[in-house]
Amino acid sequence: MVTYSDSGVDIDLEEITVSHLTSKLKETLKWQDIITESGHFAALVRLGDKAVAMSTDGVGSKILVAKMMEKYDTVGIDCIAMVVNDILCVGAEPLALVDYLAVEKPDPEVATQIGEGLVKGANLSKIAIIGGETASLPGIITDFDLAGTGMGLVDVDKIITGEKIEEGDVLIGIESSGIHSNGLSLARKVLFDEANLTIDDPIPGFPDLKVGEELLTPTAIYVQPIVELIKSSLEIHGLAHITGGGFNNLKRLKKGIGYDITNLPEPQPIFRSIYSLGVPLEEMYRVFNMGIGFVVILKEENTQKAMEILQKHVKVHLIGKVTSEKDKVKIKTFDGKELGM
Repeated sequence: MVTYSDSGVDIDLEEITVSHLTSKLKETLKWQDIITESGHFAALVRLGDKAVAMSTDGVGSKILVAKMMEKYDTVGIDCIAMVVNDILCVGAEPLALVDYLAVEKPDPEVATQIGEGLVKGANLSKIAIIGGETASLPGIITDFDLAGTGMGLVDVDKIITGEKIEEGDVLIGIESSGIHSNGLSLARKVLFDEANLTIDDPIPGFPDLKVGEELLTPTAIYVQPIVELIKSSLEIHGLAHITGGGFNNLKRLKKGIGYDITNLPEPQPIFRSIYSLGVPLEEMYRVFNMGIGFVVILKEENTQKAMEILQKHVKVHLIGKVTSEKDKVKIKTFDGKELGM
């Protein structure tokens, strides 16, 4: 049995650490008109009848897989994806981003590939990369680290925070492209350390799929379908980016409600392979997106129209409903078992 903590990542300790940090920062909120509370996917600052949405995120240990593959454009795409997908969750349209690249030693070829990936992600998102910072930090950084901070814009009366979510609302799940940029420490621990596989080996159970290629598949960018959806006449109650923490991310939208997820699609082979190597089922759904990268929540009567809009761009599934069970997520897993989170 292998867990996330075995790979060196303690989700529970991370939550405690973040709460200690944010508790110190709250006193600064008095200087501006802040709309969203800490813990949402993106922060909102009111500017008259508009609000600026901001989010920051990094690529994580997917960088180590990129190094093994000597292929670095994917991390640029992922940097854009993680930031803009979070900005979408408050109903904002992403506009621009600044990047931060910290390196052990400057490498023009690696920087070129990262830049190409950033451009690909920006073009898919229709955003401008307006600047950034590159720092050489030998002794602090090994190889490099990449992060981005993005901004978006939304009319104040069109902000989506999740406060309108109510019992009976439906959940539309948009498929992920695979593992994205979350849980890579656990995936690497299982595949490389426990199973002794290399990047060129097939993933267990799927002889046509190679380990490195599956781990390095770019994170899906959901800007086009979600922007079209929020610009429609439909009332959207909640938007959630399913990242680290899996479906527990839904709890970030509103307190006092629950989610019954009963109809998830078959997860991609990479997840089934990792599970077959000894990761507990609950840990799989607590760490990974398990095939769903984004969730839209709205009234049941608007389901068909919303799915028609989304299906023009992505694969979608009606995956569940909102319940009255306080802060409880119930999931029917791919092997028919039920988990409570």
